[in-house]
Amino acid sequence: MAESVNNLNGDSAERSGEDRIAAVRDAGLVALSASETADALQEWRNQYIGRSGEVTLLLRGVGSLPAEQRAGFGQAANRLKNELEAAYGQREAAISVLTGPIGAIDVSLPGRSPAGGRLHPITQTIREITAAFGAMGFQTFEGPEVEFEGYNFDAMNIPSDHPAREMFDTFWLDRVDEDGNKSILLRTHTSPMQARIMETHEPPIRVVVPGRCYRYEATDASHEWHFNQVEVMAVDECITFADLKGTLYEFARRVFGPERKVRFRCDFFPFVEPGVDMSVDCFNCDGDPACRICRGSGWLEILGAGMVHPEVLRRSGYDPNKYTGFAAGMGVERVAMLKHGIDDIRHFYTNDMRFLSQF
Repeated sequence: MAESVNNLNGDSAERSGEDRIAAVRDAGLVALSASETADALQEWRNQYIGRSGEVTLLLRGVGSLPAEQRAGFGQAANRLKNELEAAYGQREAAISVLTGPIGAIDVSLPGRSPAGGRLHPITQTIREITAAFGAMGFQTFEGPEVEFEGYNFDAMNIPSDHPAREMFDTFWLDRVDEDGNKSILLRTHTSPMQARIMETHEPPIRVVVPGRCYRYEATDASHEWHFNQVEVMAVDECITFADLKGTLYEFARRVFGPERKVRFRCDFFPFVEPGVDMSVDCFNCDGDPACRICRGSGWLEILGAGMVHPEVLRRSGYDPNKYTGFAAGMGVERVAMLKHGIDDIRHFYTNDMRFLSQF
């Protein structure tokens, strides 16, 4: 069709202006009636009434005509343009009835349910842990991830020459104190909140503190360089180790169910005395030496705990002869691994939707 129109325009020098306009009109209307899709309609528009279309070329040629012919030819060309634009609009409306408006949603198709967002499995686990302790009267607090050295170490009975300091050396910020030493770091545990809370609150205290921690740690199936902890602390008169065990047993029952086995063993943490670790039986094996989760022990440690060290109480302004307390810190990722049977902690942070959408 484009070729036939071009042939007509090629003979335009031998035809009158009216014949040229009539030829474009007839060819355009025939081509328009044959356009049955949105793409064909757009192609027709470009060919006839677009910026380089047939009608535009006619209007641009007005200036080359003798002066006495320009007015009449220009008026006729403009009438043709208006006629073809109106015809185009009618044809577009007719096609939209059959195919739907261009770019619109086809309401005749089956509906699609929008993808719903959900909480990350670690966030879900944190909420479950804090809810379990909340049912036992514990309040939830949060603290800073960027911490002062004094709170992260000294207030927790870990002075600069303490052997335990080595395993906590981590990511320091480029800020130095008066002595030229770096004094701010990404916190290595949530335990500094023990001191912060005791400095601003009077006993009795029942708190849980969830938050992210950072350590210079080799990454494997059960370790990450960044992880989440939940700190637990209770301080009051006459709190004993029996209160600690009873509280943690109840926590394990609420989170893991009554069938899960729990084990306490003596352990050392500078900010508690005496200290213990609490483990839950491995979900992945029955003590298989090849198990990469428990490494054949049959147990997976989920928290460290103990009675708050008297020096920690004293540094926070409490009288250790009057008040006692217990504290515990648990790894949220390990709790989630136990609950859901996940064999690699790294799955939580690979952003694989196939994994995350299961929770």
